[in-house]
Amino acid sequence: MDTTNSAQTLPLPLHLVLVVASDREGRFAPVITDWFRSRLAEREDFTVSVVDLAELDLPTSLSHAPSPAVRAELAKVSPVLAAADAYVVITPEYNHSFPASLKNLIDRHYTEWQAKPVGFVSYGGISGGLRAVEQLRQIYAELHAVTVRETVSFHHAHGQFDDEGRHKDPAPADGAAKVLLDQLGWWGRALKDAKTVRPYGA
Repeated sequence: MDTTNSAQTLPLPLHLVLVVASDREGRFAPVITDWFRSRLAEREDFTVSVVDLAELDLPTSLSHAPSPAVRAELAKVSPVLAAADAYVVITPEYNHSFPASLKNLIDRHYTEWQAKPVGFVSYGGISGGLRAVEQLRQIYAELHAVTVRETVSFHHAHGQFDDEGRHKDPAPADGAAKVLLDQLGWWGRALKDAKTVRPYGA
């Protein structure tokens, strides 16, 4: 009789960083973020950290020699981004684009994004933030990141949630979140495994 233990060891969860892009006063971002985190709570293949740009104070002027105050702000976020296996950017659409706070964060980092997958949860008016997402795909390609195809987008987002932050018709959004996270998990695992064999850029 074969007594070999056939149980497979489950892989360690991927570490996912949620980047909350909006820093606007009165923003809707916390509602979207809380909803998405509730979807993540049902999964065992990710651990989660949050980078909320409303909690950072980064000036828009870039410098190769940042001041001590700027270095202190970067110390709050750069190690978190570096430790990620994957990212989800939660972004509104402002005037057919994404917030300046997000571009500022992106431009202050480079190797942190490389050879990692990025997914998007967007919200806005009639477009659901998808115009912002399409621009972000080009930017992340320049940074050697891989953006996953599927997104979660909320068209006329304010009308989709009740006063308690609950989605009024959750099934379609829940399904979209599952597909996004499944793809993100596949790419995150594939890229992480590949980098153990050959470091990116070698």
